[in-house]
Amino acid sequence: MAWRTNLACLIKAGGRTRWFPLPEYSSVSPVLHNTCSRRKSTAPEKLAASIAACDTNGKEPGTALGRLYSPEQQASILHVLNTASDKELEAFRLLRGRKSVNIVEHRKKFGPFQSLESLIGVPLIQYKTAVEVCNSILCPENRQRKKSQEKWLPRKFIKPGVEKERLKAVNSIVSIVFGTRRIAWAHLDRKPTVLDWQQAECWKLTNKTYPSSFYLEEISSVVSKIPKADLYILEKSGLSIQNTSLLPILLHFLITEAMLYALLNKTFAKDGQHRVLSINRNAVGKHFDLMIGDTRTSGRELVKQFLSESVLKEQPRVFFPRELAVQYRQKIGKSSHRIEELYDSLLQAVAFYELVFGSGSELKC
Repeated sequence: MAWRTNLACLIKAGGRTRWFPLPEYSSVSPVLHNTCSRRKSTAPEKLAASIAACDTNGKEPGTALGRLYSPEQQASILHVLNTASDKELEAFRLLRGRKSVNIVEHRKKFGPFQSLESLIGVPLIQYKTAVEVCNSILCPENRQRKKSQEKWLPRKFIKPGVEKERLKAVNSIVSIVFGTRRIAWAHLDRKPTVLDWQQAECWKLTNKTYPSSFYLEEISSVVSKIPKADLYILEKSGLSIQNTSLLPILLHFLITEAMLYALLNKTFAKDGQHRVLSINRNAVGKHFDLMIGDTRTSGRELVKQFLSESVLKEQPRVFFPRELAVQYRQKIGKSSHRIEELYDSLLQAVAFYELVFGSGSELKC
């Protein structure tokens, strides 16, 4: 809906009062864009001190809200509050739902907002909320840009988060899956091409408890064989702590995970940047349709399919060097025992690339 209004902004400067007419606008966005580009909001610097003065009910006496903004900024905020429909107000995250409707109803009942303080009289909006609403109205683009710079990933199943800028610089990853007998890893670049794919036999879990030194020796030996990469992706087990019969296995997985985090995050103490991430096992299973209810099935046949496509197709889902593709296929075909960790390490790497980077190794937004 196109709407226009003529506003004037009263500014006192040098002892004189002057009226500055504001231009006509056809939508909410140009108002906000011009306000943000003309003058940077000083609200964030003043916000902490103002909130500290609030009482427990989030109320602020007097005209504290108006003191946070310049007359020009106040005029722009009031312009939006007095002319935008409830649907247009919902474009601001903090005004979604009932708050936007309440603003319009308040406007109809009491007339246009004459000051920012009158916003606090709207149901569901108290002082702290009013400050956040005003900030988001002034600079929605900056707010969105700040969000995009925060840590990002499909947060439900990959943690901790990593900034998009860091992900853009990733050239290769090592996917690591460990069980009760072995640790397997797959080293893939962004094509994705398999650069290395193997496993190491370690322990055989029994009812006995291993000392920490034993874990350190075993896992350090494996880490010395793992190729260097920009990120290391660990499988996050879905075992429940409520099943007490599985506690020894769960403890084994947690210790192994902690050891790998510590040994592979070699630069964390210096730069504070995580190089080791965890991805949920069932999320990978769902990505490849390997789940039957809450149970994940073997990925062996899918891995064999990837190997065949790498030889037969011009653009396979996963690239294997031709000589390695034959070697790996023979190894899997001749294997008489389950080596699920080896299969899962490859599937986990492919799932990470496809979930995070999408097609063509471009970041999903």
